Amino acid sequence: MIMYLAAEEGAPEGIGLFIPPWNEVILAGICLVLIALAVAKYGVPRYLKVLDERAEKIEGGLKRAEEAEAEIAQMRSGLDAEKEQARIEAAKIREEAKADAAAMVAAAKTKAAEEARRIQESAQRQIESERKAAEISLRQDVGSLATALAEQIVGEALKDKALAGRVIDRFLADLANQSETAGRGA
Repeated sequence: MIMYLAAEEGAPEGIGLFIPPWNEVILAGICLVLIALAVAKYGVPRYLKVLDERAEKIEGGLKRAEEAEAEIAQMRSGLDAEKEQARIEAAKIREEAKADAAAMVAAAKTKAAEEARRIQESAQRQIESERKAAEISLRQDVGSLATALAEQIVGEALKDKALAGRVIDRFLADLANQSETAGRGA
């Protein structure tokens, strides 16, 4: 029935089916212009404002990132400088420790050498005093033996102490000469 009514009123046929009537085209155009004006007046500024805010946020974020990178680079250079300074200080401490150790070793060697020299001198003095004591004891023993021998040979007692001392000294001198001569001949 709808087709029948449409056919009676002079409905378009063929390509006319796709072309709207002029009054509808004009009405649609007016609506389109009104919508375009409303969007241009209210929608576009808000959209641009949102885009500008996003751009500012992005730029601010990029600036903060650049500042953070610069700060990190500065901190790294500071840390590298501190690390290098710590290395230098550690090397200096090691060198000082080596020098202190060498000084301690040298002081200990000097002290040990001084102690050894003192002990050697003390031993030499003790040996010398014991040698002198042995020499005196030997001289007395040899002197008394020589005196006894001389008394037996002469047949008289040597009462004179000075004479007995000279006899003992001569006897010991003769013994020393004999030992020197025997030492050279060997």
